[in-house]
Amino acid sequence: MRISAILRLSGMLVATAMVFSGAPGLVPEANAASEIKIIVNRQGITSVDINRRKAFLRLQRTGGNLTEKAREQLIEESLKYQEALRIGAVVSKAEIEAAYNRFASSNNMSAQQLNGVLNQAGVTPKHFKDFIRVQMSWPRVVQALNAGSGTMSTQELVSKMLERGNDKPSTTEYILQQVIFVVPSNKRSNSTLAARKREADQLRGRYPGCDNAASAVTGLRDVTLRNLGRIMQPQLPPDWKPLIEKTDEGGTTSTRITDRGVEFIVICSAKTVSDDMAAELVFRAENSDEGESEAAKKHLAELRERAVITNR
Repeated sequence: MRISAILRLSGMLVATAMVFSGAPGLVPEANAASEIKIIVNRQGITSVDINRRKAFLRLQRTGGNLTEKAREQLIEESLKYQEALRIGAVVSKAEIEAAYNRFASSNNMSAQQLNGVLNQAGVTPKHFKDFIRVQMSWPRVVQALNAGSGTMSTQELVSKMLERGNDKPSTTEYILQQVIFVVPSNKRSNSTLAARKREADQLRGRYPGCDNAASAVTGLRDVTLRNLGRIMQPQLPPDWKPLIEKTDEGGTTSTRITDRGVEFIVICSAKTVSDDMAAELVFRAENSDEGESEAAKKHLAELRERAVITNR
């Protein structure tokens, strides 16, 4: 599971915030005394870790035996983290904080508000950040595996599809612009964000098109215009993808509050393409299984086979 899996928790998190508002003390087991319950290669997993992961699973509305699922997830994540640490693939604290802040923004919350929701739910910000660390680090391990074993080139992928009798797939090619109404972190408040959102919505209403965008933003306070260039549909960021896909060519997406301020995307053009690059992207997206390749699954199984795991 990659960082996109984290983004899919957004709607659930908002619902949870509504449920837990004004309802303190719903998760007493997260405050129980800590005991080591599992040891994975000398790394301990405590009863508190398990209870926090159970709270996290409840937040995702997961059914079944949550204790067993929590234990299994934490063992797997310990193995992944240890391997990422061994090869120097662990993401930095700054990258984790940035991902955490983006997640908060995607839920129209500040980081402090997200802290409160996670604490109320019994998950805690630290447990969620530990989860983010593994989800962001493991793909780097997978990338190192692919680099070592050699992956198929674009032409090899296309040839493989054609040999199977598949037509070369098509996708949408976008030319995009990004408009950012910047809000510095030291000036970030609900009133400031609301004011900047009004400004962004006003610009959206009179946006003159991509060719004349530079003149439209000239003179506006702390507004950044970025030409994002050619982006294929499978490459769209998960948090923007639904908004871009439902926006017509020449239009603008609705505004979003992000860690940078208030943003919207302009669809300069959108056309169907069926070149080799498009075929590769579609093929990889359709056969990625959340980005977990067969080589990655095999490597994780080997890590588990070699590991010393003690259950208490």
